[in-house]
Amino acid sequence: MPCARPHAVACPSPNHGPRRRDARVELLVLHYTGMRSGAEAVARLRDPAAEVSAHYVVEEDGTILALVPEARRAWHAGVSSWQGRGDVNGRSIGIEIVNPGHDWGYRPFPAAQVRAVIALGGAIVARWRIPPAGVLGHSDVAPLRKVDPGELFPWKRLARARIGVWPRARRCKGTVSPAVARRLLRAIGYGDLGVLVAPADPPLRAVLRAFQRHWRPRRIDGILDGGTWAMLLAVSAGSGEGGLTRARPRSTAFPGRSRAWRWRAPICGRGRGRTAAPRRPARAASRSA
Repeated sequence: MPCARPHAVACPSPNHGPRRRDARVELLVLHYTGMRSGAEAVARLRDPAAEVSAHYVVEEDGTILALVPEARRAWHAGVSSWQGRGDVNGRSIGIEIVNPGHDWGYRPFPAAQVRAVIALGGAIVARWRIPPAGVLGHSDVAPLRKVDPGELFPWKRLARARIGVWPRARRCKGTVSPAVARRLLRAIGYGDLGVLVAPADPPLRAVLRAFQRHWRPRRIDGILDGGTWAMLLAVSAGSGEGGLTRARPRSTAFPGRSRAWRWRAPICGRGRGRTAAPRRPARAASRSA
């Protein structure tokens, strides 16, 4: 059954609280533990003095530890936001994936661990009806503070299992407007973008790096090159499950997005030095005419 719970070893943590009565679980946030060992990470997640936790921990051998009941609010995302709203903890399920992280020897995630994350994540998104675009990394909801689960995490493989979004995009050529990139990042859900629109604006560069860690892991420099621009357009269009890059009448991947930001696919590779600008849907354009 799609909503069956994968076998998990009970390892309760006292670090949790009630969700708000009107809160709805709509996000799945993935982390890496970023500590020298899984045992050290689990000990911290269960330490009342640490005041941190997650609903689950997935060990490198695929063992799943259940720390906090899903109905409760675990303390995993910290100061974070998505789609202009804070309290990510109150509307999410958090999974910590054992990996030393960038400070202690970041390494690829073992196959058994990835299989366990897919099984667990698939059950969670089915149980709570979390949309594909609601599957995020810690670096997505806190781009100025966090880099996990990082560029080695197999987001594309998860998307093939209908856990998350991985669009198909064509490479674009030409210059890119930082102002448009900033609006697209905000339309996807990113915060912490600051108020400036210059290419070297530190908040914009940091958020672009977070975007690249998730959707363009081969290049993490915060630069709006053609590949990043094309992927940014594809993700913002709500594409992914079907591999399409054109706008849809309704975005199933990104529910609730205003019609004005449902971009059509970019026209890529036409001419040198031409600004690759997204086109709005005809209906939205006619309203503004």
